[in-house]
Amino acid sequence: MARRDYAFQIRIELLGVEPPVWRRIQIAQAATFWDLHVAIQDAMGWQDSHLHAFRFVGSDLTLGIPDDEGFDDVDTQPGWRTGIRDKLGYHTPLALYEYDFGDSWLHEVRFEKMVEAGVKVRFPRCVDGARRCPPEDCGGPGGYEELRRVLADPDDDDHESMREWCGGRFDPEEFDAQRVRFQDPAKRWREVFEDDDA
Repeated sequence: MARRDYAFQIRIELLGVEPPVWRRIQIAQAATFWDLHVAIQDAMGWQDSHLHAFRFVGSDLTLGIPDDEGFDDVDTQPGWRTGIRDKLGYHTPLALYEYDFGDSWLHEVRFEKMVEAGVKVRFPRCVDGARRCPPEDCGGPGGYEELRRVLADPDDDDHESMREWCGGRFDPEEFDAQRVRFQDPAKRWREVFEDDDA
């Protein structure tokens, strides 16, 4: 009898914004939290240009990129050393993912179920979602709300400059799960850490 492989189905919702911005992804059960970080970045549409952290209900554990310089009071453990199956599952379905400690984009990361992995299915993959991710560095949920207000009002004094800042066009309702592309987490790791050593 052939051994069955399974993947995690996880729902990610950006907190503090209305209407909700969310994604449903499937990721290999052997994935680490670094792999999940890269998948969240790619699925949401972030640019991975800021620090991140995973935190867990009822635990002091923080996973992300350790602060070797000692600027942070939090003891952050390397996300690439912990598998998602070690911390997420039916009995512990919830984690909090923070991206950009300045803007503080908080995401609820919720394990939904295990799905059977077909032979030809590649992971991670985005299977559902809604709405476009806010632009990077727009000031967190409050800044994003103000940006949306300005972009919706052509008579606002800042409308044109904000539209230009967003690249000429920004539709907050725009999202297509079929267009999400995932980068190899090992490649992203090399880009982040090997470039630092150069």
